[in-house]
Amino acid sequence: MAKSANQKLKLLYLLKILTEKTDENHCMSVQELIGELSAYDISAERKSIYSDMECLICFGYDIVYIKARNGGGYYLAGREFELPELKLLVDAVQSSRFITQKKSRELISKIEKLAGPYEGKQLQRQVFVAGRVKTENESIYYNVDRIHNAIQDNAPVTFTYLVWNAKKELVPRREGKKYRISPWALTWQDENYYLIAYDDEDERIKHFRVDKMSRISELSQEKRKGVEAFKEFDVAEYTNRTFGMFGGEQEIVTLQFPEDMIGIVLDRFGKDIDIRKTGGGIVNVRIKAAVSGQFYGWITGLGKRVSILGPAHVREGYTDFIRQIMENY
Repeated sequence: MAKSANQKLKLLYLLKILTEKTDENHCMSVQELIGELSAYDISAERKSIYSDMECLICFGYDIVYIKARNGGGYYLAGREFELPELKLLVDAVQSSRFITQKKSRELISKIEKLAGPYEGKQLQRQVFVAGRVKTENESIYYNVDRIHNAIQDNAPVTFTYLVWNAKKELVPRREGKKYRISPWALTWQDENYYLIAYDDEDERIKHFRVDKMSRISELSQEKRKGVEAFKEFDVAEYTNRTFGMFGGEQEIVTLQFPEDMIGIVLDRFGKDIDIRKTGGGIVNVRIKAAVSGQFYGWITGLGKRVSILGPAHVREGYTDFIRQIMENY
């Protein structure tokens, strides 16, 4: 009898069957494996299955054989990821605002295939996050890839930056005039992806929401600028002090609040801040922050137990901020 064209792929199909249909709680007998192979137009005998399994094990696959009168057989034990790790990846994908709903579903479907056929169902129960707002920019994947390539190529890029209008439409800023910047780093802040770059026109460091960038083009024949500006640049420090990733003048600000609130400030600014106890359970803390409405809003959210001690113009800016809000009521 002539062998089918798939016969040479027998080992690969065996591995596929074990990956997709077995785990430690669900093994397949030799006869069941022979039946599965026949669905791919591949013939097999019992002895050849034993030999094939030995080949796969010798190659490095963690295949286990269970001896039992009923229900015994082979299963694929070792996988690249454990179930808790896959759950973590699924949750991260689903909760990420910068990944669209469509891309989230595609990624999660691929992650499920890394689990066993039955454990994959547990991942499906992980994917629902109520009220999660997702980006609508389907090109986000390709944007990130183009930016990474430009950074590796040491090249500047051009792009159109999008903003929302009253009709809930994303439209180009600056009437479609392209930005020309030198990309240096990508960072994740407040559930969004940001590009930190050197603005060639304004000659200073700026940041841009990656999902708002459109028509990114690498200027492969040119070299990016900003070498001096980024020589000792700390991405973590920059993102911590830039509230909501809105720009503002950098200031050394002194705050005063009860010692039991110190964790809030450490979570925001890290451990490299100056903390001094003043007695009575009160501390003074010196931080470096980009002073803006976002910063004042953060201070307001901490309530009346927090005070800005200085500098004076920051205190005045905060009282003006509060006063302007009160005028609306």
